[in-house]
Amino acid sequence: MTATADITAGQKRVGLVACGALAREVLALADQPGLRHIEVKFLPAALHNTPRDIPAAVDKAMHELSSRCEVLFAGYGDCGTAGKLDEVLEKHGAERLPGAHCYAFFTGLDRFEEVQDREPGTFYLTDYLARQFDTLVYKPLGLDRHPELLEAYFGNYTRLMHLVQTPDEKLDAKAREAADRLGLRYERIETGFGLLEPFLKEAAQ
Repeated sequence: MTATADITAGQKRVGLVACGALAREVLALADQPGLRHIEVKFLPAALHNTPRDIPAAVDKAMHELSSRCEVLFAGYGDCGTAGKLDEVLEKHGAERLPGAHCYAFFTGLDRFEEVQDREPGTFYLTDYLARQFDTLVYKPLGLDRHPELLEAYFGNYTRLMHLVQTPDEKLDAKAREAADRLGLRYERIETGFGLLEPFLKEAAQ
């Protein structure tokens, strides 16, 4: 999925390769004045199930964007690539979102560390993961077929933390249901778009 840029005279063409899990937030921000010249190419969110594949996918997408964009950015944290994504970005002269993952850059790096240190046994859901809980969490772990695995996967967890980008009572209910299904205490923090918004604004300049 690609969102094309609205380029005006004198603007650099900015290319952003972003995780599909950020599509709603990125598209909402990219529609703001001053950000509409960013061309966005989204990669499948399911890549997070095989993070070793993320660097190659980003590399390919950046090669495609580089033919028409002067500056490149990545809408990813490290996302489990153990530094391999940064190696790809260095090759393209590109920057990525700060932090290890979307939980950190939505929450803010310092705040995320505080939340995590307070209760290490925390499982996190963003709005996207709350919507796609069955598709990206429950079924891939085989819990729909083998509920006896729940203790093996989540026995050391104590709470589910919903990081809320856009308040939505129906989505809160889905996140609460997910917590109940995992046997975890439910909590929520309203993060808004976190560090994503200043990141995109800086990229636009």
